[in-house]
Amino acid sequence: MDLFDFNRNEETAKPLAERMRANSLDEFIGQKHIVAEGSLLRRAIATDRLGSCIFWGPPGCGKTTLANIIALRTNGEFIKLNAVNAGVADVKKAVETARENLKLFGKRTYLLLDECHRFNKTQSDSLLPAIEQGTIIFIGSTTENPYAAMTPAIVSRCRVFEFKHLTDEDIIGALHAAIKSRHKGLGKQGVTADEEAIEHIARMAAGDLRSAYNALELAALTSAPDGEGKVRITLADAEQSIQRKALSYNEDAYYDFLSAFCKSLRGSDANAALYYAMRLIEGGCDPMLVARRLVVHSAEDVGMADPRALQIATSAMYALEKIGYPEARIPLSEAIIYVCEAEKSNSVVNAMYAAISDAREVRDDAVPPYLKDNSYGSKEDKANSLSYKYPHNYGGYVEQQYLPDSLKDKVYYVPSERGYEKTVAEIRQRKGKKK
Repeated sequence: MDLFDFNRNEETAKPLAERMRANSLDEFIGQKHIVAEGSLLRRAIATDRLGSCIFWGPPGCGKTTLANIIALRTNGEFIKLNAVNAGVADVKKAVETARENLKLFGKRTYLLLDECHRFNKTQSDSLLPAIEQGTIIFIGSTTENPYAAMTPAIVSRCRVFEFKHLTDEDIIGALHAAIKSRHKGLGKQGVTADEEAIEHIARMAAGDLRSAYNALELAALTSAPDGEGKVRITLADAEQSIQRKALSYNEDAYYDFLSAFCKSLRGSDANAALYYAMRLIEGGCDPMLVARRLVVHSAEDVGMADPRALQIATSAMYALEKIGYPEARIPLSEAIIYVCEAEKSNSVVNAMYAAISDAREVRDDAVPPYLKDNSYGSKEDKANSLSYKYPHNYGGYVEQQYLPDSLKDKVYYVPSERGYEKTVAEIRQRKGKKK
């Protein structure tokens, strides 16, 4: 086997997603908002004047591909690192190489750092001076929000470009190109695909082109050829190669979905709450986290307006713990619907925070003498305890001061006029209690 055959085999062994990676801006798929003709980024790449920047976006949307295109177009040197396995020593070596390139050859050095949000402060600090001095042009790629996940000193010295999910149309076009391409795609294998199969893969990939390429390649490799040795990918093949929608999410999306779930509970929208709960779980979130948030909101947003909400929510959490997923989806969904449809009141939370505030701020909070423990203390204390009025001797309720003198007129819990709290208010009125 000669060197040409070896290189050809090595290229063929690469996954389809790697072989189909764009090598120029004209081949680049999607992200028109940042790489369109005349855009700032495109002009900077064309003139080789790109400054330090961060590419931020979901998986499979072209961040690494665009960085590679920059590497091919630039006249400078290009160093690739991955923050997962690169250490301070690797960064220092890259910086030293960049200094030599600049001093000896007048060439700039680009440092592409994948998963750049994984760099800790020490690693980031070792890179910062080189970015400030222009020794290195930093290009970071990340799926996490850099403003929250990265060292502010690095982010402030970079221009952040936000990438979006690719559209179904973008992915459909890319899959057709992969099927036709004889040089990089599946053209030499005589692969064809029904349009409905292509559309299904694109839809299930959910904007992730890498996932779509992988599904297409799997379908091509596992589908039986016909009598002429050609492979036809049908909808059934596509459904097997990409069996479910790509539902994973980054940290930002996770918190967004969780926030939407909680606010949908509060807003009494059972449809939205169910969707966000299942979106979280199907994307990999622990169902117990959803159940715990449901229990909290049953008290926070429903509270005394319908005390049964807390019982049903805790029962669903117990069912999840004892039965497990996926069977526990049913009681969990029932509890989500109940909490959404129940009357709402935040009187419990208001009462709690008001009591917490006084507990922290009020210093003169001596317990009234007749409420003290009469099993110890002076004779006077024991004598005072005799003035305690036992409510059951008065039919279950008797007017009596329970709070310390400094707080005796405080009212923390104020029932609303919704749900069971109407009954609570009526009971209070019959007792003659303060509202």
